[in-house]
Amino acid sequence: MTRRGQALLAALLTLLAVLALFAGCGDDEEEQPGATTPAGTATEGAAIDISDVPELEDGKLTIGSDIAYAPIEYFEEGTNTATGMDIDLATAMADLLGVEVEFQQVADFAGIVGDLKSKRYDIIMSAISITPEREAEIDFIPYFGPVGTGILVKTGNPDNIQKLEDLCGKKVAAQVGTYQVDQMTALNDGACADNPIDIQTFPDNPAAVQDLTLGRVVAELADDPVAAYTASQSEGGLVELVVTGFEAAPYGIGVRKDSTELKRVMQEALDRIIADGSYTGILTDWGQEQFALQ
Repeated sequence: MTRRGQALLAALLTLLAVLALFAGCGDDEEEQPGATTPAGTATEGAAIDISDVPELEDGKLTIGSDIAYAPIEYFEEGTNTATGMDIDLATAMADLLGVEVEFQQVADFAGIVGDLKSKRYDIIMSAISITPEREAEIDFIPYFGPVGTGILVKTGNPDNIQKLEDLCGKKVAAQVGTYQVDQMTALNDGACADNPIDIQTFPDNPAAVQDLTLGRVVAELADDPVAAYTASQSEGGLVELVVTGFEAAPYGIGVRKDSTELKRVMQEALDRIIADGSYTGILTDWGQEQFALQ
């Protein structure tokens, strides 16, 4: 090869090396903006600092819940997979905290506050209406509602139930430990004192609804979203929702009174999913946007 040919070859090789260098740099720049956390839900640096939250040191947020209250939380039919609005909200908040979520079925909804106080769970999240009695025992982070009570009856409303006082003297079902039991108890101490409601309590809401469909009670009381969902899913249209909105109260995420740092980061996570639109999106997915936190 001539010296001229050798020079041309050297120049060509140099040019190719330079082009390869620039191409490599371009690849690096494309990868960096798309970097995500291992969960793939947030960009780097988006997680909330939980270094001073002892309950989350294990990388897990353990939640006590009665998972039988569709569409708020329930098990997919024939499975042990929990789903529902609360599940999605808790998962969205946990993503910002950089922890996993573990929902645990409570043994008895009536004892859910006591279970939290005994540190069986980090928090409780189970369509829990905030009441003065519960606030005396634990702290709450309001996240949904206010939500009132709905009255379910057999289709056609054969007993012409139009208001809570119409329940006086009748058999009425509700889940044990719920606000609805407290409402009926208060009625028996007041408007229904001379003709009290025969209150029938059940371990979970589906069991209470079943007694209504079987005609053993004339009405079943539940939170508005749950009552509406139950009516919409009723096979053969056996039950209908006739009255809603009685004595509304917000739902709250329950935390122990000494869990101050956990409450702080949970509130921050809730504020952030509200601000970024995730909260509204989740409620809309479950048809509950009308009950967004006020």
